[in-house]
Amino acid sequence: MTSPSHTNRWRAFALLAVAFFVTTIDLTIVNTSLPTIGRQLHFAETSLLWVVTAYGLAYGGFLLLGGRAADLLGRRRILMAGLGLFTAASLGASLAGSEAFLIAMRAVQGLGAAMLIPAALSSVRNMFTEGAERNKALGIWGALGAGGASVGIILGGLLARYVGWQYIFFINVPVGATALLLAPRLIPESRLDGTRRYDPFGALTVTAGLVMLVYGISQAPRYGWGATRTIAVLAGAVALLAAFLAIESRVESPLLPLRIFRLRMLAGANAAGLLLGASFYAFIFIGTLYMQQVLGYSPLKGGLTWLVASLASVVFAGLSQLLVTRRSPKVVMAFGMALIGAGIFWATQAPVHGQFWADLFGPLLVVGIGTAFAFIPISIGALSGVTEHEAGLASGLIYTSQELGGAIGIAIASSVAATQYKTLLHGGSTVHAALTGGFQRAFWVLGAIALIAVPAVFALVRPYRRSAAVAQAAVLEPQPAVACAD
Repeated sequence: MTSPSHTNRWRAFALLAVAFFVTTIDLTIVNTSLPTIGRQLHFAETSLLWVVTAYGLAYGGFLLLGGRAADLLGRRRILMAGLGLFTAASLGASLAGSEAFLIAMRAVQGLGAAMLIPAALSSVRNMFTEGAERNKALGIWGALGAGGASVGIILGGLLARYVGWQYIFFINVPVGATALLLAPRLIPESRLDGTRRYDPFGALTVTAGLVMLVYGISQAPRYGWGATRTIAVLAGAVALLAAFLAIESRVESPLLPLRIFRLRMLAGANAAGLLLGASFYAFIFIGTLYMQQVLGYSPLKGGLTWLVASLASVVFAGLSQLLVTRRSPKVVMAFGMALIGAGIFWATQAPVHGQFWADLFGPLLVVGIGTAFAFIPISIGALSGVTEHEAGLASGLIYTSQELGGAIGIAIASSVAATQYKTLLHGGSTVHAALTGGFQRAFWVLGAIALIAVPAVFALVRPYRRSAAVAQAAVLEPQPAVACAD
């Protein structure tokens, strides 16, 4: 078929962007409402964090599978299935009357998001031709990803205070229902034509391995990194992922063709995405704890404070996209990660009696600007040189990298903060001083993680050139045609 017209492409993009933004917000919107949810549903303290964890496990575990399913079965089809699951689970969560049901609905939400997001991003990639127009679309997409986490905190605080915690879930329902109605009219379908071969053992091992890995990392601060339980879960995850790599190197049609990592831009963008998730998402987590536990901010006040970072990211998104188009994404990516590291290092100076203008505004502003210069080139680089029939796979891969990075960063930062807190408390510090010292130590670690990305980007990222090896691999490997239909 012929490509959608210019106007129709941007209408479709607007719909996909709204769906993506809603699911991105859901990564953090629950955090500020957890105490209210716990009180009203009588959650046990050990169960409350599962409202967040259940979403993260399903989302992180199924992203890669969701992206490849979009390539094989049709991007619009998988997008609508994921959107339907996400919307139905959001409605169920808003009506939840027990902790078990709410946790189950959060897991289904995560599964829906894992199907929707890579299908949506790969659809965007395939609707726009490579160059300035695609970079503009992916620039907006990256800005939405950068701002979504902060907006989730703000919106969660507003809804929990003025309307009720149920509406942090119900707000997704009208948006999702509208998107489901419009998707068949606006989103072009694309899928592999002809014989499609599947990799069930690869899908099983990578999904189970990723779920176990995210679970083991996220629970390590609670049980201890040296605990038998933690070691057993992480060892099981490593064994499953090793089995996955062995399977992928042998099967005829792998879920994740390992040759894709010969694309140096893609490989470097995923490495940067991992470090971005580990630094930025963990910074939001630790920063929110500092605001609430040390400064005594309400969930609403803490959420509004993050508006500084969100607005800075939006304001500088256009410049970031322009620089990526005119120069290599590598320089912009490294600059963004350097700014994020600098902003987090600035936050290490936050005192016990911190003030917004004196101690918070500057770090949040620098980090926010950094996310604009990091998320956008990473989004563009992760799809650079990827063929149309593997766009869903590449989309799932970059979000898996960011989600896994976030789980690792939060776990490391939580462990560092808790250890330093106990040390200072036993040394005679007050509770607030000990908490502050713990958070400061965590910020030092997170800033270092962000700065590691700078040399990593320069070492790994190369402008996309179709090398002879990759070209030969593409010729030797059967490449099914892609069928498109409105």
